Amino acid sequence: MNTILKTEKLRVEFKTRQLGKATTKVALNGLDLAVQAGEVFGFLGPNGAGKTTTMNVLLGFIQPTGGAAYLFGIDVRQPIARQRIGYLPELTYYYKFLNAEEILRFYAKIFKIPNAEAEKRIDFVLKLVELQHARKRLIKTYSKGMQQRVGLAQALINNPDLLILDEPTSGLDPVGRMKVRSIIQRLKNEGRTVFFSSHEMGEVETICDRIAIINNGELKAVGSVSEISSQHGANLEKAFLDIIGFQPEAVA
Repeated sequence: MNTILKTEKLRVEFKTRQLGKATTKVALNGLDLAVQAGEVFGFLGPNGAGKTTTMNVLLGFIQPTGGAAYLFGIDVRQPIARQRIGYLPELTYYYKFLNAEEILRFYAKIFKIPNAEAEKRIDFVLKLVELQHARKRLIKTYSKGMQQRVGLAQALINNPDLLILDEPTSGLDPVGRMKVRSIIQRLKNEGRTVFFSSHEMGEVETICDRIAIINNGELKAVGSVSEISSQHGANLEKAFLDIIGFQPEAVA
């Protein structure tokens, strides 16, 4: 199979100060990942495990301290590696005085998409995320779920082969989560590769081909949901807690 996303012994360190003393925090420690073309790959871990740091390396926002990362076989240190990806951050912000069409035209210009092609792409992605009826409404009138779907639309405007989504259903109600899951499933059916982080075990079980679980910057498990669940003799949530070594406090 064609490997779309790969990390090799990826390491990221940050310099911090605690109580006036310089210290080093290891955010990623020798992370090895491989995501294949056409997969929906879930990236799981508790807060602070290193998920967003990994994405930031892939996106070129931060440089690794050691190891390497590749997109489509190209080192992520080269900007050309990111021409075929779309990205949705966990926290999105769009100018509230613009409507969906205007926002998508702005992103199309960033990707230097010709005007005629951009209009076709805007029609397509708005239909995909079910916002064609609200395309001329100001973003400030959108619900949280609608704003998240605008975010997905902008991540798709350049017709990417790989989507990197950071907590795409964070803060959404059940209807909003269902709609985002449906969009991801449709993208999978089109042959796109989706790499996303999530704390929602239900959606991970529903749509992921494989998952990876990290904790304290280290890979703890990788495989299909059924493989990991059967290895631990439990559902995914219980297996996840076991893998990261969570111990509930005793109730007095």
